[in-house]
Amino acid sequence: MLKTKDESVHLWDKYAKSKKIEDRDALIMNYLPLVKKIVFKMVPSYSKYVDLDDLMGSGIMGLIHAVDRFDPDKGVPFESYAYLRIKGEIIDYLRKQDFVSTSLRKRIKSVESAMESLEIQLGRPPTDEELAKHLNMDQETLQKTLDDAYTYNVMYLEDVLEKCVSLPSESKSELPEESYDEQELKELLAKGIDSLTDREKLVISLYYFDDLSIKEIGHVLGVSESRVSQIHSKALMKLRRKIDWMN
Repeated sequence: MLKTKDESVHLWDKYAKSKKIEDRDALIMNYLPLVKKIVFKMVPSYSKYVDLDDLMGSGIMGLIHAVDRFDPDKGVPFESYAYLRIKGEIIDYLRKQDFVSTSLRKRIKSVESAMESLEIQLGRPPTDEELAKHLNMDQETLQKTLDDAYTYNVMYLEDVLEKCVSLPSESKSELPEESYDEQELKELLAKGIDSLTDREKLVISLYYFDDLSIKEIGHVLGVSESRVSQIHSKALMKLRRKIDWMN
């Protein structure tokens, strides 16, 4: 459990004066709950591909970097700075795993194209049975592909959001062209979100910007977790395809 604001300020003051390892470690221990919160929210999307301990390890490395590099004079709260450093470290780790092969990526895109085509034909989202028949694919392979597509799209949007966000404490780049790319990506993301339905926008907003879990979003909307996951998955698919198309 995080200490109170005054207690945390005391820890920072103590470390600023002493620069002792034990005082640095006390700060890291104080903010470990932040790592756990981020990891436990992310782990359901990646549990089939990575271990919880590996995500925790990456998150802790992000926290350590945040403590070492934080500059209070920039006027950004440490929790905000650390959140991005922790999440960024986890995303870097996941990116290096490259758990989506080229063949799987092609299969995901094939399924997503079929979903869009059938929805236009039928005037409604296709059932799994209709989708499997259209693709000449058995139910087990289809379900695995849909699960993989969800993970792939979650990873994609996490990566986009991480690239879109920078803090004064640590600017991502001083190069004008990279700053322009970041702004362009923000505009693409905004246009992509505008293309979603109201409910899809709400799920994306609650999950990524209000930091609610799938379970918590289910309570807000009054629907099951599986239904939230379906809405989330479809919204992610639309966003990725929209951003890819505009980019």
